[in-house]
Amino acid sequence: MGRILQVVGYQNSGKTTFVTEYIKEAVRYKLKVGTIKHHGHGGALTQNDNGKDTQKHREAGAQVTFVEGNESFILSSNQIKLTLSQMISLYNTFCLDVILIEGYKFEEYPKVVLLRSKEDLPMLKKTVNITCVLASFSLPLEVREKYLIFSSRDKCIEWLMINEAGEYIDNANV
Repeated sequence: MGRILQVVGYQNSGKTTFVTEYIKEAVRYKLKVGTIKHHGHGGALTQNDNGKDTQKHREAGAQVTFVEGNESFILSSNQIKLTLSQMISLYNTFCLDVILIEGYKFEEYPKVVLLRSKEDLPMLKKTVNITCVLASFSLPLEVREKYLIFSSRDKCIEWLMINEAGEYIDNANV
């Protein structure tokens, strides 16, 4: 069994820093972690295989390429769009303890919401399944009464780890 947890917030809210610090703590707990990152900045992702066999495979018409060697691999596609659910199903092959999802604000998995300023507060009304909120500014009373609030990233991560926060999934039945 593993669990899924999302980390959401507007651009430059600290999502990647939060995710990397969570991963470091999870590794201390001897957990196997995978991440899924939403690239919401427009444009296709770039491939770093110019002149390599996988580029030649794609140019010949392959919809997906997979290269493996020395216990590492790269799965790549320029033509196939996967849903988040399909990506999670793929990740279940690896029997991970935690799948951290950075972004995908409108999906329904348990979330840590990162707020930079009062201008970010409307995100709380648009987001579902909020586990906790991390903010470095004073939040309105109605927000403090409704959500578990942290002002320290480290304390938030510690709480998430101790409480094994996230939606549990059965790796065999996704």
